[in-house]
Amino acid sequence: MKNVYRTTEDIAIAREVISCPGDTLAEQLDASGMTQVELAGRMGRPKKTINEIIKGKAEITSETAIQLERVVGIPADFWMNLERNYRLRLAEIDAAEELMQKESWVRQFPLLAMKRLGWISFEDGIVSASQAVLAFFNVASSEAYENVCHKQLYATAYRMSEKSSKDPYAMAAWLRQGERQAESLNSAPYDKQAFEETLLDIKTRFVVKDDGFLDAMQNRCLQAGVKVVFTPYLKKAPLNGSTRWLNDTPLIQLSNRFKRNDIFWFTFFHEAAHILKHNKKDVFIEGVDYSCDGKKKEDEADDWAAGYLISRKDEKLMIQSKSFTKEDIERFARQFDTHPAIIAGRLSRRGLIGHEFGNRYGFFRNVELNG
Repeated sequence: MKNVYRTTEDIAIAREVISCPGDTLAEQLDASGMTQVELAGRMGRPKKTINEIIKGKAEITSETAIQLERVVGIPADFWMNLERNYRLRLAEIDAAEELMQKESWVRQFPLLAMKRLGWISFEDGIVSASQAVLAFFNVASSEAYENVCHKQLYATAYRMSEKSSKDPYAMAAWLRQGERQAESLNSAPYDKQAFEETLLDIKTRFVVKDDGFLDAMQNRCLQAGVKVVFTPYLKKAPLNGSTRWLNDTPLIQLSNRFKRNDIFWFTFFHEAAHILKHNKKDVFIEGVDYSCDGKKKEDEADDWAAGYLISRKDEKLMIQSKSFTKEDIERFARQFDTHPAIIAGRLSRRGLIGHEFGNRYGFFRNVELNG
């Protein structure tokens, strides 16, 4: 659809100036001196039908186009092209008018943020923005969005508490962007054992090294059949991450909500736990409130990730030392083969050091994401 309709006045002008095939037929009759009655007789059609064609009320069918070719000498495909273009343009005007009436619906999405991040592109006007949002979700109308995307969000994440403060439209946009990113990735078939080996590799190598770890993490997971995408968070949907299966391929979607490496890594292993321990049909969205069943599975994933990053035995040894200087944290990181940010984050969550400790010594680093 052409993005030329910005106001209701644009719609009115378009309806006024659009020309139906009947206008061309009327001009041809005037040029040849033939009346509508005569044309009807030569075509073997009722005069009323010819009049309705000229007024644009009746369509030129393939049969009518052939008859016109025989009577007025203009090829049938000419008439068919006129008719097709006219009906398409008319439908575009109708669709633009309908979209204009859905302004309140489309404004529920974080349009400017989605545009700034490059997820959608649109010009001024509600029609262009609506078209961009519908194309983003691959739906034809706001009704289709509500029936498919919105209901699916709650049907699959059925454990989510009604007390959740997250904006559902922003959540849907963030989740959809993750799917779009995943579509461009090619992965091997999912292999649980290979994924478990990959997690160990990430823990022992990539978590220790910051530079280039995003690409390395993504590539290693793809080889094990798991798609990992990095999606900047939206203010109206401050989500840490999500795990779901797209057909037979698990997808981990991570955000940079807290812009802190230790939280980012913990979230990754938390999401990995969902893949290893929970049902394919489950959808997990971290950063929302869950009811009982969902909360139980979230706690299981938390416990698994915490124990995987620092074992219970190692954590106990660390806490028993009762000394948590910068040098101690760096020593623990070397001893447990992990990053100092993981140690500082764990100690701060236990209330043994302040949250500012990791920032002061440069252990906590920002995680910047594109896409």
